[in-house]
Amino acid sequence: MRQFTRSQLEALLAEHPWPCISLYQPTHRTHPDNRQDPILFRNQVDQLRQKLADSYSKKEVDEIMHPLESLLDDAEFWNRRTESMAVLSAPGMFEVFDLLRPVEPFAGISESFYVKPLLRIMQSSDRYQILSISRGEVKLYEGNRDAVDEVELHGVAANLRTGAGRSAGQGFSASKEEDTELERYFREVDHAVLEEHSRSTGLPLLLAGLPEQQTLFRAISSNPLLVDGSGIRVNADTLSLDELRQQAWELVQPHYLGRLAGLVESFGLENSRGRGSADVVEVAQAAADGRVAVLLVEADRELPGVVDPGTGEVQVDGLAAAETSDVLDDVAEAVLRTRGEVVVVPAERMPSDTGLAAIYRF
Repeated sequence: MRQFTRSQLEALLAEHPWPCISLYQPTHRTHPDNRQDPILFRNQVDQLRQKLADSYSKKEVDEIMHPLESLLDDAEFWNRRTESMAVLSAPGMFEVFDLLRPVEPFAGISESFYVKPLLRIMQSSDRYQILSISRGEVKLYEGNRDAVDEVELHGVAANLRTGAGRSAGQGFSASKEEDTELERYFREVDHAVLEEHSRSTGLPLLLAGLPEQQTLFRAISSNPLLVDGSGIRVNADTLSLDELRQQAWELVQPHYLGRLAGLVESFGLENSRGRGSADVVEVAQAAADGRVAVLLVEADRELPGVVDPGTGEVQVDGLAAAETSDVLDDVAEAVLRTRGEVVVVPAERMPSDTGLAAIYRF
């Protein structure tokens, strides 16, 4: 699975040449359910072709649609899917992201990318990562309460054989020299995970592996997002993805609930001081002015309407269906563009009944 980071979201929110194509669809991990995935994809690709045909010649449409249509008969691609996917294409850019929550099918063409599903998934507060250090190898996973999957590990060799000229199957304590080599390798892993993954996601990092391996890694780690405690004290390779998710969520849930409680408490305090608000109109204007430091958005809540990105003015009446977006997502995008933090919160833990709550910078 390819990791989706905040910097990638910011890149998608930037200006791109017309046409910006956004395609979302649910997918499946296993046979026979995954047989329907390429069929749905083809139907959505055909819809996009028809829309483009109104403005472009067949040759131009063929060129625009080539990156998407190249996936149609790629059997390996369709055999390696997760719960859903996002396909985003514009002149000079083509991205596919696997997602760990289902999405509704969507295929659209606009002057900007449709990022609402990515926004909600990325900012959900139950996400975490797992670093597995079993058998002289390292693997990185990303998950939430519902699913977990392996992500591409950047910046370091995936095993000791490649990284240090040593067999990945050898024991960890065969000699003092090998212990020193393992410690050096773990330092490289710790640095790479921090710089290439943790800093860009801000997600809590769980450690999975046998106790003696965890002890060594924790002793050398400088990653502030590494979760304290015993971690997952088994070889992660012996667990199915769902078993790994279950054990991870047991460890993450207390941190998840504690973080939400802290955010709610901070909002209450800052709101009482005049440095916060749950009024949609006020928060939209503050977001446009770059004054929102933290925005809490209620999960699965929608407020039909649009927000003027320049002034923050909210319009909810007199809009045609095609013009209507979601006010909460428009506000969230404005906060992200000014380097604020957006956190999607379950309805039962929201400190307001308006769908959002903001803590101001000033």
